[in-house]
Amino acid sequence: MPTVARISISPVKGLALVERDEVLLGRAGVEQNRRFHVVDADGRRYNQLRNGTLVQIRQEYDGNRLTLHFPDGTKAEDEIALGEEIATDFYGRRVEGRVVEGPWSEAFSHWAGRPLKLVQSAPGAAVDRGRGHVSMVSRASLEELGRQGGHNGAVDGRRFRMLFELDGCAPHEEDEWVKRTVRIGEALVRIRGDVGRCAITTQNPDSGAPDFDTLRTIKTYRPETTNEKGKKHLAFGIYGEVLEPGRVAAGDEVDNT
Repeated sequence: MPTVARISISPVKGLALVERDEVLLGRAGVEQNRRFHVVDADGRRYNQLRNGTLVQIRQEYDGNRLTLHFPDGTKAEDEIALGEEIATDFYGRRVEGRVVEGPWSEAFSHWAGRPLKLVQSAPGAAVDRGRGHVSMVSRASLEELGRQGGHNGAVDGRRFRMLFELDGCAPHEEDEWVKRTVRIGEALVRIRGDVGRCAITTQNPDSGAPDFDTLRTIKTYRPETTNEKGKKHLAFGIYGEVLEPGRVAAGDEVDNT
């Protein structure tokens, strides 16, 4: 039976991933995951497509206090305090939030050389796919991608920024779970669809520099699929919504029967 091999979250969307031994899956996913995002002076999301080096910023968040470690050795940390309301466009979906007061916006702006703001939204609001609070991919799929692309071993799963990486699957076996329910640890998840991929996956997960053409490689051996909006995309991994909350830990079984 497949098992959970890695759990990764990102309290601030786009920054370096944080690995966890265990998470609590609620109706809106992991409460601390994608809780914050960055916007520019025009209120547009400032993400890895605009600046891949965001992944060089390390982060710590305990639900109250946020610490950011920048590549130049500077640090911004404090307890969370919220200011003005702001709305951000997420692929045509309006996400309400509030600007976070404190040292972070100034630190982001200094680091990027342009005005930026840190925004907090409600738990689960700032995911890329509406009700897609859970995402997963198998290591066998990452190994197959590496083989197809002439890569030395498996492609680093952090490129795909999934909540769960799984062991014990055949390559792309997870695709077969779409429209089914899966018991992962204590939680029950309905798999809604596959995950369409963009150029962020070409970026090195440590440096943010493009160094492997994931999209071209996927296209050589994977057919295009259609998302819930009828758009074709290159898929890699799956996503779903939580039907029954519960804890999930590394090593837990994933029952897809």
